[in-house]
Amino acid sequence: MQIQINTANNIDGREALVAAVEADVRAGLSRFGDRLTRIELHIGDESGGPSGGGDTRCMIEARPQGQDPMTVTDHAATPDLAVSGALRKMTTALDRVFGKQDDKRGH
Repeated sequence: MQIQINTANNIDGREALVAAVEADVRAGLSRFGDRLTRIELHIGDESGGPSGGGDTRCMIEARPQGQDPMTVTDHAATPDLAVSGALRKMTTALDRVFGKQDDKRGH
């Protein structure tokens, strides 16, 4: 599973954030690792201020093998909260999709 993290220029501590987010994504989505080819995150401060502290958005796009990409978005006060909220939403969506596939196959 390939992970790509994109941050806006107005996010403080981008390098440390990227390392922490990648670890969170690997841990949070590890059980789907063999079924996903790529995970892409976009993190940005929608208020546009250089100091942050505004409306932070995290969008996650997951690409399951042989299927259309899935996207979720979460807004929060900090990048960490936005990422964890988006990871929760993506986990729920992937559980639903893969659960339906497994059920159809009789597993």
